[in-house]
Amino acid sequence: VQLQASGGGFVQPGGSLRLSCAASGFTLDDYAIGWFRQVPGKEREGVSCISSSDVTTYHADVKGRFTISRDNAKNSVYLQMNSLKPEDTAVYYCAAGFLYSDYPTLEEYNYDYWGRGTLVTVSS
Repeated sequence: VQLQASGGGFVQPGGSLRLSCAASGFTLDDYAIGWFRQVPGKEREGVSCISSSDVTTYHADVKGRFTISRDNAKNSVYLQMNSLKPEDTAVYYCAAGFLYSDYPTLEEYNYDYWGRGTLVTVSS
């Protein structure tokens, strides 16, 4: 069972990036998937999640700018990030959870499997 986040990079304020979360060893469509981010010295925070029935939730700081989606055929979940701000700079992680797959929240306890992060840097 493995999750791998990718797609991070360096972007100027106002720019866009799309993060991908690919799964191996299990199929994502029965799981809730969450995106989290962490800045050094701060606690990891939930950014967005999508339930097994594709209900989405967003942190207030990213609502209207980020979009989470899944492609079950590719066993992947995406986070489209638009209008990026310097404060979005962080390491982004994806996570999968089964027990709370129908009604996930942005709390870490909802998720069982975690991937390695991908760094997003927003700077001019």
